[in-house]
Amino acid sequence: MNPPRVIATDLDGTLLAPGRILTERSRLALHAARAQGIAVVAVTARPSRVFAEWPELAACLDAAICANGAIVYDPARRVIETAHTIEPETAAATAKILRSALPGTRIAVETGALVVAEPGYRKVDTVGDNRLFVDTFDEVFTAADSIVKLLVHDPDGRADAMLAAARAVVLPGVHLSHSGGEGLLEITAPDVSKSTALAAWCAARGIGPAEVTAFGDMPNDVPMLRWAGRSFAVAGAHPEAAAAATDRCGASDEDGVAEVIEGFLAAPR
Repeated sequence: MNPPRVIATDLDGTLLAPGRILTERSRLALHAARAQGIAVVAVTARPSRVFAEWPELAACLDAAICANGAIVYDPARRVIETAHTIEPETAAATAKILRSALPGTRIAVETGALVVAEPGYRKVDTVGDNRLFVDTFDEVFTAADSIVKLLVHDPDGRADAMLAAARAVVLPGVHLSHSGGEGLLEITAPDVSKSTALAAWCAARGIGPAEVTAFGDMPNDVPMLRWAGRSFAVAGAHPEAAAAATDRCGASDEDGVAEVIEGFLAAPR
């Protein structure tokens, strides 16, 4: 396998082992790739603040595309380089339609710095969990200084069924996805996805899709897996991700991403 110029990898369920662990094998593989001049980009649904809690992972990266493409973050300088937001009016209109289509859901928004949530929003993250509860639904959209993602959560829901129901209704210009979070839909601006952000980051460096290898496991990875010249769905990936990828690799608890990278580095040039 000839090495790419960029390795782009999802985190949860793909690179990180269960328990959100960066194994020593994966850490060494990422550092070895960078030592050979291959850029390593994390492409994740998570906000950029998680890297303050994951410094060992941050040290392996050239860049982090966060919030499903809404944020591009420089882990070395600890700064957000770009942020693509949803207009509050659009987010509120989308949320109202989805609450009608999906009874029992509660709404929050990701600002990049924190989650602003209405009463009853119960989705809890075990890393980077910084939230503000407001008193009413309408205040969610007025209290947020920016909105990079709209979050729709049903603690009793299933993300696949929720996504299918959301795709069946007419929504204002937004991009729908889910990353495997239990009962959670994630909505970004219409032109924002993992693929658009990764394509822009690569284009700024003169890198085309044929020079990129991507790894993922969930529906929010599908655009990136389709865009990259070569892509790997990890074992046990969501069927949509598996169908979008060109190749397969081992599961996250088998260091599947690291194994592929090691193959790239061992290949004769």
